[in-house]
Amino acid sequence: MGNGAAGVQRHKNHGNPGASLLPGFVTGASLGGTISSYRRKENIYKQGAPAYTLFYIQEGGVRLSTRTKNTASAVTAILGVGDIFGELCLAGYPLRMTTAVALTASSIRTVKKAKMLQMLRKDNKTSNSMVSYLLSSVKDYQDHVADLLTSSAEKRLARVLLRLAHLERKNGATVEIPHLSHQVLAEMVGTTRPRINLFMNRFRKKGYIDYDGGLEVNPSLRKALR
Repeated sequence: MGNGAAGVQRHKNHGNPGASLLPGFVTGASLGGTISSYRRKENIYKQGAPAYTLFYIQEGGVRLSTRTKNTASAVTAILGVGDIFGELCLAGYPLRMTTAVALTASSIRTVKKAKMLQMLRKDNKTSNSMVSYLLSSVKDYQDHVADLLTSSAEKRLARVLLRLAHLERKNGATVEIPHLSHQVLAEMVGTTRPRINLFMNRFRKKGYIDYDGGLEVNPSLRKALR
């Protein structure tokens, strides 16, 4: 899941919506560009549009989806603070491969392709950080595909929630992510909305998650993977 592993996060005691997940970047300001605000469900770009820029999420979250002829749209990633998307333009793709929609009210930095390529050529630190980030994104996508093929729907949901909260590989405090619809989660997990509802209620009863405006994900959710 290309960065579907990442999510809109707010650590209860030390949230930092301007911080980047990219090693070597102190804040998104390191990337330059301009910042735009998007409303919930507002399109950032559509599949097939010209690709001249890439984006960095300062605040909020983004859903990426794709569709092919005669098929329904499929969610390919849920991204959050510190994530980059639209980066395929750097590899020479002239058109957008996905549709990007704001999950919540979001603040997103737009960086021109030419400017980013210039930074990558001149700054080894930036270049190394970007390569590390992209390789991690590829691995997350491969892990998600393997998960769809080998794990139960309940375990797939647990992994998606842990990834959204950036808790899949490390310890940490309870993290709040946007309260995504069960339909969106069903599309990501590859199951039905009623089953997502069943699993989410089960997770809440066990104290793995909680609803308080957003959706709180506890590190204890990792127990569901055993």
